[in-house]
Amino acid sequence: MNSVALQMLRLSLVLFVAGLAFGVVAAFVFLDDGTYKSIMPFQELRPIHVSAAVFWILTSSIGGLLFYVNGDSKQRKYDGLLLKIAFTLWLLAIVSIITNLACGNFGGRKYWEFPPILAVPVLLSWMLFAAVYFGRILSAHGKKAPVYVWMWSTGMIFFLITFTEANLWLIPWFRENIVRDITVQWKANGAIVGAWNQIVYGTAIYLMTKIEGDDRIAFKWQSFFFYFLGLTNLMFNWGHHIYNIPAAPWIRDISYAISMTEWVLLINIMRSFKSKLGEAQRLANILPYRFLLASEIWVFLNLVLAILISIPAVNIFTHGTHVTVAHAMGTSIGINTMILFASLAYILEIRNPKLLAGNATLITGLLCAAHMALLVFWIALITAGVTKGYQIVLNHLPFEMVMAMIRGELYVFSFSGVIVALALGAISFLFLRLFFLDSQKTREALGVKFHSRKLFPRRSVTPS
Repeated sequence: MNSVALQMLRLSLVLFVAGLAFGVVAAFVFLDDGTYKSIMPFQELRPIHVSAAVFWILTSSIGGLLFYVNGDSKQRKYDGLLLKIAFTLWLLAIVSIITNLACGNFGGRKYWEFPPILAVPVLLSWMLFAAVYFGRILSAHGKKAPVYVWMWSTGMIFFLITFTEANLWLIPWFRENIVRDITVQWKANGAIVGAWNQIVYGTAIYLMTKIEGDDRIAFKWQSFFFYFLGLTNLMFNWGHHIYNIPAAPWIRDISYAISMTEWVLLINIMRSFKSKLGEAQRLANILPYRFLLASEIWVFLNLVLAILISIPAVNIFTHGTHVTVAHAMGTSIGINTMILFASLAYILEIRNPKLLAGNATLITGLLCAAHMALLVFWIALITAGVTKGYQIVLNHLPFEMVMAMIRGELYVFSFSGVIVALALGAISFLFLRLFFLDSQKTREALGVKFHSRKLFPRRSVTPS
């Protein structure tokens, strides 16, 4: 089971590097399409960048999940075969998707702009991953599962639901009514992010409990309260995506009220974790902790932005502008990527701490550089988006004139994005190298024995 998990993690790093590369090229093509048009037009580069980024998050999340659930339960007879089939389907789907997009063969919708037939292997492979996951969870644990298991399970189920929903446009009844079609699409695309966030945030909480060496935080009633609050956001917070669609007013009212609670779940649990974590424990898991701390900062920044763009009076000026891009990039890089990097570092530490320790200083320096450049990147996007919204909505200036006005901000965004890509790309290459060096022969040469930290300790934990 771990062999498939490690293959997933290696694949995820390749996808992340590809996403960074296509993102940088797309940014400069967007700025000057005439000069760089011979490379590939922006409308083709952007879907490849988005697809690589989305599959980086999904692949790394599932890879880590498979590694963590390989705890003290017995592997079922067909788990290995199911995982190999699932990974093969997943890999073929990703390669086919990127190949089709690179050849200009489109046919889907936002996030999933590839030919719809390729959604079939994605769906089938996810169902196989889910079958193995739930089989292992149910056999390893009874009814009193920690909160991160609930979050992982919620994410697995809701991804299936929302991914299916995102493809309902193939049915004529949805496609032939533009209001219905857009409403369902924007709703699905908003909720599907919440689905994979449940898996990512569950991973963050799992890492916190392991670094702290105490699972009690995952059983507290406060943790479950905020889990259900997050679940409510997943199911209903999508409403602010459709403020501009003539849908029922009560949808906007409910989504606005729920939006005000966004991100509270992770902030509260991270604060609890940080307040209880001792200095000795931090030093013992220094890299995973630093990545988690970086994600906490971005949770706070995106909380402020999320609350603002959920207010209808503000949403009028920000919807569809670079402010939305800033929120998406701040979330996917500042939060999701930092948590997933923490997960990768933790797995490497479990398997071979000597290899990871030898690169800790360099990785920390690259993390700091990426963090500072990402802040500049994020602020430049927000500035460009606010200016664009203000000039178009209030001053009714033509699009071309407004784009000329924000050109300076977009150059700052592009060049800071290069620094982010170089720093995070270097960390990815280091992680990828360490995963390939992490073999039985290498561990034996270094005198390191493989050890597994079990997902479910045998000691009893009484929920508080």
